[in-house]
Amino acid sequence: MTLHSDPEVDKVFNAYPEHVRGKLVYLRELIIDTARETEGIESLEETLKWSEPSYLAKKGSTLRIDWKSKTPDQYAMYFKCTSRLVDTFKIVYKEQFNYEGTRAIVFNMDDEVPEKELKSCIRAALRYHVIKHEPLLGM
Repeated sequence: MTLHSDPEVDKVFNAYPEHVRGKLVYLRELIIDTARETEGIESLEETLKWSEPSYLAKKGSTLRIDWKSKTPDQYAMYFKCTSRLVDTFKIVYKEQFNYEGTRAIVFNMDDEVPEKELKSCIRAALRYHVIKHEPLLGM
């Protein structure tokens, strides 16, 4: 798998407050690792959308990660709100995550991230246009 990364993304990560930077770098690594582990993903684009680190694979749906100063004790992984992704995660993982409507999985700073389950969500986003017609997105 080839990673195409916009150099501006590193600047955004470096600008995050230290207490959240490691959390977002961890999410970034999960996304990249999941893309490498997923059959059919040959390349991953890491760029900025709405000034947030964003990831897109061919035939996938964009996912973003960010922390916002207005909610300093939380950070999130965002999905396209018009997709079936978050609604499906709510069915499959019920209480495993905290959700923001149909657009995000939200983490508190002291949360332990359920890695296996989150990687499943990431994989679904990276393959969305291949699996969007499957029941529960094939999860």
